[in-house]
Amino acid sequence: MRPNQIERRLKRLLLQVTKPGRYVGGEFNSVTKDWETTDFKVALAFPDIYDLGMSNLGIMILYEQINQQPDMLAERVFSPWVDMEDLMRRDEIPLFSLENKRPVREFDLLGISLPYEQLYTNVLNLLDMAGLPVRSAERDESYPVVIAGGHACYNPEPMSDFIDAFVIGEGEEIIVEIARTLQAMRGSTRAEQLRALAGIQGVYVPRFYDVTYHADGTVADVQPNALEAPARVLKRIVPVLPKPFTGFLVPNIDTVHNRAPIEIMRGCTRGCRFCHAGMITRPVRERPVAEIVSAIGEVIANTGFEEISLLSLSSSDYRWVHELCDAVHEVYGESGMTLSLPSLRIESTSADLLDKLGDTRRSGFTFAPEAATERMREIINKAVPDEQVLEAARAVYSRGWRTIKLYFMIGHPEETLDDVQAIVNLCKAVLYEGRKIMGKKANVNVGVSTFIPKPHTPFQWVPQDATDRVDEKLRLLKNELRGQGLHLRWNDTESSEFEGFLSRGDRRIGGVILRAWEMGCKFDAWGDQHFHDRWLAAFEETGLSPFFYTDRERDIDEVFPWDHIDAAVHKKFLRDDYLMSIKGETRVDCRDRCFACGILPKFKDVRAETEELAWECPPVKPISARKRSADGERVSNVALLP
Repeated sequence: MRPNQIERRLKRLLLQVTKPGRYVGGEFNSVTKDWETTDFKVALAFPDIYDLGMSNLGIMILYEQINQQPDMLAERVFSPWVDMEDLMRRDEIPLFSLENKRPVREFDLLGISLPYEQLYTNVLNLLDMAGLPVRSAERDESYPVVIAGGHACYNPEPMSDFIDAFVIGEGEEIIVEIARTLQAMRGSTRAEQLRALAGIQGVYVPRFYDVTYHADGTVADVQPNALEAPARVLKRIVPVLPKPFTGFLVPNIDTVHNRAPIEIMRGCTRGCRFCHAGMITRPVRERPVAEIVSAIGEVIANTGFEEISLLSLSSSDYRWVHELCDAVHEVYGESGMTLSLPSLRIESTSADLLDKLGDTRRSGFTFAPEAATERMREIINKAVPDEQVLEAARAVYSRGWRTIKLYFMIGHPEETLDDVQAIVNLCKAVLYEGRKIMGKKANVNVGVSTFIPKPHTPFQWVPQDATDRVDEKLRLLKNELRGQGLHLRWNDTESSEFEGFLSRGDRRIGGVILRAWEMGCKFDAWGDQHFHDRWLAAFEETGLSPFFYTDRERDIDEVFPWDHIDAAVHKKFLRDDYLMSIKGETRVDCRDRCFACGILPKFKDVRAETEELAWECPPVKPISARKRSADGERVSNVALLP
C-alpha cells in the first residue's frame, strides 16, 4: 500500500476515533525526509499510544541521532488505540509511520522501546499490525530487522522468541552503529546480518544462545552457539553524556507529560536494594551547569514549552544542584517558565531548592520514604528517619505548599503488618504537621505500590509477597488512610503479580506471552484492558506456573535467566548485599566509600577508548552561574568540567 493510499483511507477513519491527532503527524520540529532519495530507513516504535510515547525522552534522542545522518531517516510509530486498530484491521491498513505514512514493513530497521514489561503483548500486536511474523525465526532478510532496547531488556529472555536483537544499555551511540552495520550488510542473509550485529558491544542476539534447564525448572546454563556471540553481553555505556536533546517535537494533543525533560545526571549511588534503575544505570555521570542552563534556553526557543523538568534518579545528589538552581533563577526567573526538580531527598533543604527555582504554584511536593520503620529501612538500604520526614514536611508546608505526596512500597522482604501500620502513622504525623501550619488546607497524598523483585538487584533472590498478604496490607491502608486531607492511591494486586512473573521470567515465558496475545491480551499496562484470567489460562496451556517466577525464593547459587547479560555490576556484589539485608546491615552512599560493585573498572576501560580522562571520584570544581551582559543578552562565564 502506497503512502497516498494510507492518507486517503485515514481521512475517512479519523472522524470515527477518539483523539485523531494521534495519527496525523506533522508536529512542529518533526523531521520528514524524502523517502525515495534517503538510503537507510529506521522506524522507531513505542508500543503504546501516542499520548505516552511522545513523552518518552529515549525515542526523541534516537530520532535525532538517526536524522542527523544525511543518508538516513527515522520516523515514529505508536500503537493505535483499540478503536483505531479495529478500523485499520477492517480496512486492511497496515501499521504506518507518522512522517511519510509508510508501512513499517518497508523500513530497513524497526527499533522498539521497552521501558517496562507490561508492553510485551503490545509488541506482538505491533508486529502483527505491521504485517511481520511475530516470531523472529519466521522473518528473513526481506523484513526489517527488529531490535529492542530499554530497561526491560536487561532480562531479554521472555521476549527472545520475537526480537531479532536486543540493545543492552544506553542507546545514543549504538543506534547509529547498528544502522551503519545493517546498511553495509544489505543483501546479506538474516543470519549474516545478525552475526554482524552480535559483534557489536551491547548487542544480544538470542538465537545465538542455547538454554538448558534442571529437572526442577531452574536454568542450568546459557551458552553461545556462534563464534560471534560473547559468553556475556556487556552493557553499552556512554562515557560522556552528549549535549542535552532540545529539539522536542510539540505534540498535536495533550500528552501524559506536557513538559520538556532535560537529563541533568544519569545513574545513582544510593544503593537502594529494590531499585532496578539505580543498579543498571551506574556509573553516575553529570552534565555541567552551563550545558543545562543553555539547553533550557534552547528548549524554550525551539518549542515554546513553559515547563521544564530536570531529570535524574536523585536530583538532590547532583553535585551542583544549588548552583544550578541559582543559575536558572537568575537567567529565567522573570520568564514565566516553570521548572520542576523531581526525585529530591527527604530533607528540609529540598524545599530551599525549590525556593531558588522560584516555583510559585506551591501545589505539591513529592517524597519517597518507601518504608516507615527503621527495621524495613535497614533491609532496603534506604535510611530516612521519621524525624527527618517530619522536619522536611514542616519546611515544605511553611513555604506555602499545600500538598505533600508520599510514596511507599509494601511487600518488602520480611515486612509485617506492624511495618504497614507505621506507614499510616507516619502519613498522619505529616498531615498533623501540615495542619499546625496551614490548617485544613494541608493535604497528604499517599501512593502505595507493591514491591516487585527485579533482575540485577540485590533482591533478585527474594520471593514476591503473596497476593493474599498484599491484599491484607492494602485493606489496612484503605481502612486507616481516609478522612479529610488524606488521599490514598495503590496498585491492584493482579497487575503486580503480572509484572512479577514477567520481570524474572525465562525464555519459556515467550510461549505464555504469545498465547496470551492470541487470546486478546494487549495494553496490559491499562487497568481496564488487563485480563488476568487470560494470562493464567495461558500459563496453564503452556504447562508453566506463574508462581514459579513470583513466590519462589531463589537458591543463593542459582543461575538466573539473565546471568549472561552483564549490567557491569558483579553478581557477587549483589549477592553480598542481599545477605547483608537479611542481617539488617546497610551500606553508605558509594560516593563516600567504594564497595567494588564492578562498574568502575569496566567504565574506565570504556573511557580509555575516548579522548576523555577516566572518571574520578570524588569529583571537582564548583561552577559559577550564567550571567546577563549589560545589554540583556545571556552570556556564559561558566567553567566547564574537565
